[in-house]
Amino acid sequence: MTVSPNRPARLVDFHCHLDLYKDHAALIAECDRERVATLAVTTTPKAWLRNRELAARSDHVRVALGLHPQLVGDRESELPLLEHYLRDARYVGEIGLDAGPRFYRCFPAQERVFVRILQACADQRGKVLTVHSVRAVGKVLGHVERELPPERSRVVLHWFTGTVAEARRAVALGCYFSVNGEMLRSPKHRQLVAGLPADRLLTETDGPFVEIGGRPVRPRDVAQTVAELAALRGETIEAMEGGILNNLRTLLNEARP
Repeated sequence: MTVSPNRPARLVDFHCHLDLYKDHAALIAECDRERVATLAVTTTPKAWLRNRELAARSDHVRVALGLHPQLVGDRESELPLLEHYLRDARYVGEIGLDAGPRFYRCFPAQERVFVRILQACADQRGKVLTVHSVRAVGKVLGHVERELPPERSRVVLHWFTGTVAEARRAVALGCYFSVNGEMLRSPKHRQLVAGLPADRLLTETDGPFVEIGGRPVRPRDVAQTVAELAALRGETIEAMEGGILNNLRTLLNEARP
């Protein structure tokens, strides 16, 4: 993921499941054409190699090595594979915790996996993590605080829906926040996003799980989220675009081995 190649990025989609689209390869080409710095997250370690191969020549798409908390109940056995690949992966995700009713039965396994990944990222340094925290923000932040000092790796909280107090705690731990258009549909979450520090904001789509105009959102559609964020925070679209790109540069500079 670059923000100053020959064709510099103009937008940021820091969390998108590119491999869940039918036109995966074409979508990578679209990200390059539209200059969207895109983090393609994976849900299992087995998916990482193929995703990385498809994006190998992309200027703007990078691939994250993940083990989604909602799959841990059936896929905890893949944790050693994630640890095996981790040295070759700068980006890690989707990982985290999900305490929703459908997944709470495997919450102890989720915690075991999450802690192991955080510890490995702390040992290896220089990782950028995109983290899921549904109904588990306090638990996520507690594990980050204990296991992952910010000078060793950096955390981006994907689709953050915690409290204002939890947001402050996350900021103190060096976390960033990636915001998608669906978050801005909720008055409560709009208010939360309006209060987040400007220098910790990134944008995402979480496609294809979010829809726009009756179709799965695509990375280029993050432009609409940028416009909505600008209006919410009283900025111009150009200033918001520039600020988010600068935040990405800063994040990547902070997360150096």
